Amino acid sequence: MTQISSPDAQLDLRGTPCPLNFVRAKLRLEKMLPGSLLEVWLDPGEPIEQVPDSLRMSGYSIEQLEDRSEFFALQVRCPMSGS
Repeated sequence: MTQISSPDAQLDLRGTPCPLNFVRAKLRLEKMLPGSLLEVWLDPGEPIEQVPDSLRMSGYSIEQLEDRSEFFALQVRCPMSGS
């Protein structure tokens, strides 16, 4: 049985408006080690529509997106090498 990777860090951005939630997620990711996994909690609506695409365009890998009914848990992987 495959086990889902447990995140190296969590960031609760519920209640944080766009684009501030993307900026905070990106700043947190930039402080993490290459290859580490960050779980970001986002509100439904604009945050979950905008943040994953923005992170993907910034070079981060979206590993998993889970709907936890009142919020979404987004798992983002840091690139292995900095550019």
